[in-house]
Amino acid sequence: MTHTIQAPTGQSLMQAAIGAGIPGIEADCGGMLTCATCHVHVHEPFASLIPPADTEELGMLEFTAEAAQANSRLSCQIQLSDALDGLTVDLPASQH
Repeated sequence: MTHTIQAPTGQSLMQAAIGAGIPGIEADCGGMLTCATCHVHVHEPFASLIPPADTEELGMLEFTAEAAQANSRLSCQIQLSDALDGLTVDLPASQH
């Protein structure tokens, strides 16, 4: 299923998805980078436009319910910007 949402610049993808009621992003920790339940797979060209994951995010990606892929990110760490207009992501089958 595809969902299209509008969100302000500066908001995290996780916040935008939760605010729009998108199912599949659990965000148990509320975006505090402690749970890995907002795992997404970012499509190109957007994956290349997002700053690389830092050490903390990379560490949390080791604990995702579905094995992380090269394009895996935590949506709480993706800050929306004009450059990400049209951002497309897939959700894993499960966050738990």
